Amino acid sequence: MLQERIEGKWIETFAAVFKHCKVESGTVVAILSESQSRPVNVQLSELALHRLGAQAFHVIIPTAELNTNIPIRSTGASVALQGIKPVVEALSHSELVVDLTVEGLLHAPEVADIVKNGARILMISNEHPEALERLLPDPELTKKVKLGLKKLKSAKMMTVTSAAGTNLRIDLADASPGASWAYADRPGLVSHWPGGLCLCFPKEKSVNGTLVLAPGDVNLTFKRYLESAVELRIEDDTITKISGNGVDAELFREYTAAWKDPAAYAVSHVGWGMNPQARWESMAMYDKRDFNGTELRAFAGNFLYSTGANETAGRYTQGHFDLPVRKCTIQLDGETVVKDGVLQGDLAV
Repeated sequence: MLQERIEGKWIETFAAVFKHCKVESGTVVAILSESQSRPVNVQLSELALHRLGAQAFHVIIPTAELNTNIPIRSTGASVALQGIKPVVEALSHSELVVDLTVEGLLHAPEVADIVKNGARILMISNEHPEALERLLPDPELTKKVKLGLKKLKSAKMMTVTSAAGTNLRIDLADASPGASWAYADRPGLVSHWPGGLCLCFPKEKSVNGTLVLAPGDVNLTFKRYLESAVELRIEDDTITKISGNGVDAELFREYTAAWKDPAAYAVSHVGWGMNPQARWESMAMYDKRDFNGTELRAFAGNFLYSTGANETAGRYTQGHFDLPVRKCTIQLDGETVVKDGVLQGDLAV
């Protein structure tokens, strides 16, 4: 297990990211954490912001009482704020919120109220600082991500196929597109570090077809490389059949069913990774405690399919899978943006 201590190089790493977020002397920054947050990242944030001369303050929430006997991991749907109005109000009047909650605020219901006054949010993924150090933001990558986002915004249909048997059609009309380049540099923006991906939240009843998870693909809720194939039949957003004979399919079936919630079977977001510095094999190098897996959501050329919360479709649930799938071909209105897992054309990096 890696040690968690203050390293001078990591203060510099955090300061570099905050500079990308346009933090300078006098910027008002809220450092949001909970009692179960990774202490070293909270401390590094404070020290880096002090180095930049920011007016930083802490908001620390006791981690909420469990409301289910189902373990929850890597959802981006933090319930840490618990709808506490004075806390949300304080965050909304900062210029930047550094989100160090365990699960992250990406799908949290309070986000809209936090950003309504122009506050921006940077979610620092619950990783060991070494992973964050390896994945500093790159302005050149930002240009590529913004180009991918532009293509996604203008497209009407996404198709995803693979030699393993994936064949999906995703109606992008009225979808909510988004992207992350690992820093939040304008009012109202929500981003996460590590970053480097393009995605969208489809409207209701927009996703149909078959998704095949092959050996080597990833289930990030379980922090597990698949060792056997899992086939998902998807009709009007909803997984209607989970096929497969191995433990991977059995885990998928059992965990999803445990929620007793139809939204846990539905699509959250779809997209693709853009970050050439992110490594598919990195999960093999870390203990589970040291690793949250945002890197694997962003590795270049993966197709990211996620289940669970989808604000565009009016769904909220804590049941969630992030599933980076390799070797897919992704087309937007017939234009190939990823071929067999490799970024194409002006998106190639």
